[in-house]
Amino acid sequence: MTRTLPAPITKFLTTKLLLSGLLAAAMAVSAHAQQKTDPGLPMAAPESVGMSSERLDRIGAVMQRYIDYRLVPGTVTLVARHGKVVHFEARGFMDIDSGKPMREDALFRIASMTKPITSVALMMLWEQGKFQLRDPVSKFIPAFAKPMVSTTSDASGRTGYRVPARREATIRDMLTHTAGLANSYRGNTQFYATQSAIRPDDTLESYVNRLASLPLNYSPGEEWQYSQATDVVGRLVEVISGQSLDEFMQERIFEPLGMHDTHFFLDDDQGGRLMSQYRPGPNDNRIVLQDPGNNDSAWISGANKQVFRGAGGLISTAHDYLRFQAAMLNGGELDGVRLLSPMTVDLMMENHTGDLPLWLPGPGFGFGLGWAVVEDRGEAATPLSEGSVYWGGAYGTISWIDREEELIGILMTQVRPYSHINIRPDFQVLAQQAIVEKGTAEKPE
Repeated sequence: MTRTLPAPITKFLTTKLLLSGLLAAAMAVSAHAQQKTDPGLPMAAPESVGMSSERLDRIGAVMQRYIDYRLVPGTVTLVARHGKVVHFEARGFMDIDSGKPMREDALFRIASMTKPITSVALMMLWEQGKFQLRDPVSKFIPAFAKPMVSTTSDASGRTGYRVPARREATIRDMLTHTAGLANSYRGNTQFYATQSAIRPDDTLESYVNRLASLPLNYSPGEEWQYSQATDVVGRLVEVISGQSLDEFMQERIFEPLGMHDTHFFLDDDQGGRLMSQYRPGPNDNRIVLQDPGNNDSAWISGANKQVFRGAGGLISTAHDYLRFQAAMLNGGELDGVRLLSPMTVDLMMENHTGDLPLWLPGPGFGFGLGWAVVEDRGEAATPLSEGSVYWGGAYGTISWIDREEELIGILMTQVRPYSHINIRPDFQVLAQQAIVEKGTAEKPE
């Protein structure tokens, strides 16, 4: 069902709203002019890489509309093509109550946009000959041995029957969300919520073992159900590497790529750079504060800072995420730092789920080792080229790689849930429609 912005009503047409919209736009322009934040790759004129400046300007107008309707607090948007950034803009507010303008270097909770990074971490170990994708997970995490399936998808096991799974989950199943794990979307989700909540004394090991103790929703490989499987992927990184997931990522990915603002937890608000997080309120979904962008944030003051969740725990910036995505688009390498072979990146971006229906991305998509993959752009009704990969986060963020057009898009905002608005697909359309010359850049001889 198509979602639309609420129809303008009287209170949105008052002078106060008009003035606040103008003020937000002015602040966006002022912040953009003053900060001159490094976007992560060199800047270039859009026309030099086959894009239209005039068409890219449409992005700001649409983002501002969401801000003016108070559906999002603010946005940072970035578009890069052929290794050059052609659009990088901050709009709106980091915190509405204080009126703090959005910063290009703002820190965002990227939630499930952590998943591709965790998947890359594990595949770096695959390249070292540490495991095979068809290895059973129980080879490294014994708690996953001899799994049982609930015939009613009841994580509590109190209804239906528990029957032996047809086979154990493989590492590839965990990477593709086909491992059968109980989850927040299908089955007894209320009981699952009590088991998947992080406890004060949890480690990633204890947390993953608790997930493994629950009956499966289905036998591995037979369905696609979005779950916390990438937390298991993160635990596999720990077991196989002998390092914590945080240490591995910092040492092997973040520091080499210059992703200095990407962390699982923060000690403080980083000089006021942490973005406040909002949720839809009762008044026409106009947002209200949920987690502040100060030292009271759960990412700073939380009781447990030892569970490094590969499925959704990172905080990052547009700059840092661009560095990661650019390395993937470039076949696993950026600025002389190689994380993966291009052969491995190609494998990760293949469809590994066949014809299984993917209810979250929808028709026309498959799923690779960390991303959704565009298989049929017509059926998917997407502006992205076939073979493109993307994933988003629970707070409204999204990023994609269009390999055919060598384009990366990144949208950062902080609203959860966000399913009542179209800001993510709108941004995809606005970025892709700015291409006026198709194809990849010519390589120098």
